[in-house]
Amino acid sequence: MFRPFSALALALLCALFVLPSVAIKAQTTAPQPNQGTATPTTNNKTTPPKDSKDGKAAFTAEQVVESVILVYGSRPALEHIRRNGVERGKVTRFTPEGNPEESNYERRFVRGESLDKDKIRLDQKLSTMEYSLIYGDGKLWGLINGAAFTPRQDAAATFLSQHLHSIDSLLRYKECGSTITLIGKEQQKGLELFVVEVLDKEKRKSRYYISARTLRILWLEYEEGAVKYTRKFMDYRLVQQTLVPYHIILLEDGRQTLETRVLTITYGTKVDDSIFKNPEA
Repeated sequence: MFRPFSALALALLCALFVLPSVAIKAQTTAPQPNQGTATPTTNNKTTPPKDSKDGKAAFTAEQVVESVILVYGSRPALEHIRRNGVERGKVTRFTPEGNPEESNYERRFVRGESLDKDKIRLDQKLSTMEYSLIYGDGKLWGLINGAAFTPRQDAAATFLSQHLHSIDSLLRYKECGSTITLIGKEQQKGLELFVVEVLDKEKRKSRYYISARTLRILWLEYEEGAVKYTRKFMDYRLVQQTLVPYHIILLEDGRQTLETRVLTITYGTKVDDSIFKNPEA
């Protein structure tokens, strides 16, 4: 069973080797809020990290994010274990009227040097049809009945946002050449949170809300056009010694539009490269 305090202790132990001792002292005196999941709100005040007596910041963005990476499995382990895999589950989409539309999915992937070099195939089975969305070489296309097609704009945007505004966007920030900034710390419903912003090379921003106690990512936020999106991560489980959320909810301007429930994940299984090729290429 995954123990929150053990994870934090391991992360701080790692920080001892890369941070000034004054930063470590600041961590050991940090308050320990009750564990739980907060509901994102917009009226909470974010404050910058407190400074130590000698003027040095008590926390740095690198300290927080590298500790998070360690809790999720460590950079070498994530790169090795999650180099490829298969994920299966159920997706529920909610119409503007609130009506649910359920479908099954299978997601197969091969990890690249960065997010834009990943290969992903998402097969979806609805009540009336089956189709696939395939991402490779930085391009997205669809496949239905053996024929390639161009996905609708909304379907393409949802697929790309799930990939580019994701937990991996934080865990792989170095590989992707992204910039991380520690915005500050925030209190919500008894939880103490680190707020970290990631800016990728294409100037896309994602803001992460991380439990200061468990170092788990509880939710992230991003904006596209005039719409604010919130992706919440719940039901964390250990899969082959790496941490994975099995329940994910997407909100658009506060309205739930998508819910994903993972059923099974297997890392390290062989994925044939031919499934990512366009038959019309």
